[in-house]
Amino acid sequence: MRCCREFFALLTISLLFAGCATKDTDHRIRISIADQAMELYHRSSLVGRYLISTSKFGLGDRPGSRATPLGRMEVAKKIGAGAPLGAVFKSRRQTGEVLKPNAPGRDPIVTRIIWLKGLESQNRNAFGRCIYIHGTPEERYLGHPASFGCIRMRSCDVKVLFDLIGQGATVDVIPGPFPDDPKPPAVASASPSPATGVAAASATPVPSPQPAVAPAVTGAVASRSSAVSAR
Repeated sequence: MRCCREFFALLTISLLFAGCATKDTDHRIRISIADQAMELYHRSSLVGRYLISTSKFGLGDRPGSRATPLGRMEVAKKIGAGAPLGAVFKSRRQTGEVLKPNAPGRDPIVTRIIWLKGLESQNRNAFGRCIYIHGTPEERYLGHPASFGCIRMRSCDVKVLFDLIGQGATVDVIPGPFPDDPKPPAVASASPSPATGVAAASATPVPSPQPAVAPAVTGAVASRSSAVSAR
């Protein structure tokens, strides 16, 4: 009996600590609907700028609208660690299929899923609507509204983002363009350089991130609707 009590006490303590996991307060994401671009910051340093695709159905949070919600959200769950680039997900589970970029006639969620939770009244339905940041094989649509509510990225870029940020990192979606302070344009990324792991975004360099943070590359994706998410 004593052993049982000790076991349940330890289980309770472990669950308590698991529920108190430290939120990622070092990283923040900004998404501009007007620019169809994403900026990732580590504290005050710009780590990378990426092309993305938001909804082709406009802005909003009404269930069934297939629109992209505005305002402040946070990373609630991360799904797909270790999956290969192009790995297909259905109902947030890997199917075993792997697609190449721009595979003809295919538009599932691929590579990684970063599930968002709304923090404001204007985006309170985001989690229930399955609003994700995710990879897509339809990379040719980067930089244009093409999704069914989610934020789409190029597979290699969403993997970098997934590896850098943690749960609790904030995501701000704004309708207008980013401020006019000097920044490199968001472009489709090339394969990472073997020497640095970073693809050049433009002639203007991105400010170097903190030493503990791996640099990111630039890019984006697009996809169509699935039965399990707004996409």
